Amino acid sequence: MTISYIAETAGVSVPTVSKVINGRAGVAAETRARVEALISEFGYRRANRRNLVELVFSRLEDLWGMEIIRGVEQVAREQRVAVVLTEFGPRPDAVAHPIDATVARRPACVVTVAQLSQEQRDQLRAKEIPFVVFDPTVELPDGVPFVGATNWAGGRSAARHLIELGHRRIGMVAGPDHVLCCRARLDGYRAALEGAGLALDPDLVVRTELTRDHGRVAALTLLTARNPPTAIFACNDLQALGVYQAAREVGSRIPQDLSVVGFDDLPVAALVDPPLTTVHQPLAEMAVAATELALALGRGEAPTRVGIELATTLTVRASTAPPSRDAGAVAPG
Repeated sequence: MTISYIAETAGVSVPTVSKVINGRAGVAAETRARVEALISEFGYRRANRRNLVELVFSRLEDLWGMEIIRGVEQVAREQRVAVVLTEFGPRPDAVAHPIDATVARRPACVVTVAQLSQEQRDQLRAKEIPFVVFDPTVELPDGVPFVGATNWAGGRSAARHLIELGHRRIGMVAGPDHVLCCRARLDGYRAALEGAGLALDPDLVVRTELTRDHGRVAALTLLTARNPPTAIFACNDLQALGVYQAAREVGSRIPQDLSVVGFDDLPVAALVDPPLTTVHQPLAEMAVAATELALALGRGEAPTRVGIELATTLTVRASTAPPSRDAGAVAPG
């Protein structure tokens, strides 16, 4: 019986179930009683601590994080281990060492979506708790196990797709420059433009946070410029949803007036109108690989690779099309 199944049945979030299981505060009495009743009904039991894999988030984002949880729990079921979900919260600086609770639990291994400091990594090593970093946002020291995706190739494939459709003014809603995957996606976009002989216009790139609201504001900047782009590549799907919102506000139709490409391929990408063309980042498969690697390290096995990158692929849907004739773009071919 998985935490996510109990959460779905109870109509609450996964972090709420985790709080109930771990006896933490912050859950309404009625909700706690409902979750505890389901735990009792389904026979959920804590595992021996050495049969635990701990999944650590800085902050659990439902759309993105649920795909990761799904992959971790798949491996946990297969290998008959339990999953403990830890969330540092939106202000990890409020706690001196948020990893202390994890160290005290002594799980068999840790899969960390949170980007741990050197001190926190040293704490885990000191207690011989192996860990794997999921989708690192910064350069890691040699030897730190990680699982990521081919972000540069994904960014290039998104821009190439738009170029092949005939777009020549391609904007990008980029992510923060200090985030490794965002830099890689932007570099892939640049590489596609250079490969097509197109000069990079700095006015067509807006860096912002990876949220829908920030994506909307960035897209409005691009779409209200004197010479707006005919296509926008967003650094993630949430930003792309913001681009959709901005397009509606300025009266641009997708894809007739504006083509849009996202990145991640979250389930919502297929549900919006029109369905979003996006770069598929295999989040669940990445989580499977990270969990298998972490458990292998927990068993004392020597992995063949400490760094794994899974391939991204372009998923073409209805949000992209050749530019309209009055956009002044070059027709493909």
